[in-house]
Amino acid sequence: MSRRVTLRDLANELGLSKGTVSRALNGYRDISPDTVRRVREVSERIGYRPLALAQSIRTGQSRSLGLVLQMEQHDAQRPFLAEFLRGITRTVSAQNWTLTMATAESEEEGLDTYLRLIAERKADGFILPRTQRQDPRIALLRDAGCPFVLYGRTEDSADCAWFDIRGGRAMQQAVARLVGFGHRRIAFVGADPIYTYATKRLDGYQQGMAEAGLPPRATCGHVTAADGGRALCALLDGDDPPTAVICATDLLATGAVRAAQGRGLAMGRDLSIIGYDGSREGQNLDPPLTSFAVDQTAAGARLAELLIARIGGADPQDLRETADAVLREGGTDGPPRTE
Repeated sequence: MSRRVTLRDLANELGLSKGTVSRALNGYRDISPDTVRRVREVSERIGYRPLALAQSIRTGQSRSLGLVLQMEQHDAQRPFLAEFLRGITRTVSAQNWTLTMATAESEEEGLDTYLRLIAERKADGFILPRTQRQDPRIALLRDAGCPFVLYGRTEDSADCAWFDIRGGRAMQQAVARLVGFGHRRIAFVGADPIYTYATKRLDGYQQGMAEAGLPPRATCGHVTAADGGRALCALLDGDDPPTAVICATDLLATGAVRAAQGRGLAMGRDLSIIGYDGSREGQNLDPPLTSFAVDQTAAGARLAELLIARIGGADPQDLRETADAVLREGGTDGPPRTE
């Protein structure tokens, strides 16, 4: 059996000291990016793998990122979770880290889980998905002095690193698209305002309507596909019903499409609907849902990279990034029917 490649072997190969190589592998900021890149490339080429236990004893770190999923949330089993986890695990594997994942049945149980994982040194920091405007997880991790990175944003962002998708911009683009088709009565079915993404998407819709010189008509606080269907029916049964509806999530849009079809409306002709997420459920509708899609694999990968940098001591203000959702055209929107 071949001998295990050691840190000394790697240092000799690079012509660097063991200390410099160790600091490069552990993400210390006093090592130049070029040196870090070269160390990682050579370590991969010669097959160097650090001993996890030895690293943990030396650095006081488990070299593990934490993720706690709250299973009571309506979309905890959402299909894009697998894509999100794929991105995280690819990154942690490439950097010789691991992912510690746990589930909780409630917010209270979730907070207890964070404390347990910290106490047991199972994770050096956490990715927080589905952030709230006032998020108790952030307060807990701040008090514990534990690094974290947000998937989304929060109202008090003083010491927060984040990666976020510009959902508000997507809602503006959705309005502009529908206005371009000739729609003037455009409604919005929004999500639970406890979540930051919900308020940002509502703000984007309202801004888009203001830019078009149109009066907004929004109904918010909806969660499930059934909610989306009920909200659409209420809009259609009201005065001056909309010819187009923008939904804050594909889950809401899926319910809205099914409710519209249940009334015999032809999607993209009698009524236009646009969603947000790019989910498989939306693509499996007939016709497929027009939606703004998010690359969840890329998001998971970037969040893992940002968290590793945060654990390594990077300033959270240097770890704030946004990306755009991309329009995925389907058959659920088009010009309004002319009388």
